[in-house]
Amino acid sequence: MVQTGERLASTASERYLLIYMIAVLVIVTALVVIFFIVFLKRKNKLLQEKMEQQRAFEAEIALAQTETQEQTLKNIGWELHDNVGQLLSFANMQLSILKMQMTEDIKEKFKDTSDALKEGLAEVRALSKTLNNEVVLNNGFEKSITNELNRLKKMKFESAELKIIGEKVDFSQRNHEIILFRILQEFLSNSVKYSEAKNIEVTLDYQPNLLLIKAIDDGKGFDVNDIEKGSGLINMKSRASLIKAELDLTSQPNEGVKLLLIYPLVNS
Repeated sequence: MVQTGERLASTASERYLLIYMIAVLVIVTALVVIFFIVFLKRKNKLLQEKMEQQRAFEAEIALAQTETQEQTLKNIGWELHDNVGQLLSFANMQLSILKMQMTEDIKEKFKDTSDALKEGLAEVRALSKTLNNEVVLNNGFEKSITNELNRLKKMKFESAELKIIGEKVDFSQRNHEIILFRILQEFLSNSVKYSEAKNIEVTLDYQPNLLLIKAIDDGKGFDVNDIEKGSGLINMKSRASLIKAELDLTSQPNEGVKLLLIYPLVNS
């Protein structure tokens, strides 16, 4: 009986010890799991904060670059209007004085030169206005695009049209108008220089919460992969990211170029 009692006591002690060890193991495991979860959360939070800081830093750099570019364009616009414009006006005035002293047959020979000078003066003045953001803001987004298309139509294209779909929505942040206009201006400039296009069309599609901007030319196109790292495309994407707009540029050889901008009006 004594031995049986001792055996039962020993068995109960071993059972309690086993339960105690299991409990300790469970608690330690739980603590390790909790520590690991907390560690992962802390790590993810630090990574997220680092990414946010990096994005904020990149946004500040892009904004500074954009502001510098805008100031540079503004200065160029002033130079064109005040200096180059004045020189062309003076040259045109001098030519007009000379023509008054010429015979009719000689005047006719100077007609093409005089017309070219007048067109050059008009082009310089029109270009100087598109480079000045204050003028663009005063004219408004749609009128500025129309003026730019009309200017380019005289220079290059057979047709350059603006289409508007939906009811116009005013921008709550006017500087976004400048950024969108500069992106379009970059696209149009590239069309003039490289596309060999004859026609170009810009569409503003106002939707409840979005403004869809499409620009299409019928030029020779290109392989998008060849210009993926080009400064022009990088500049356009950088500007678009500043205003949380999506930018997509598509093209194929001999199929023209298409620009799509998706601008969230709710965040404007």
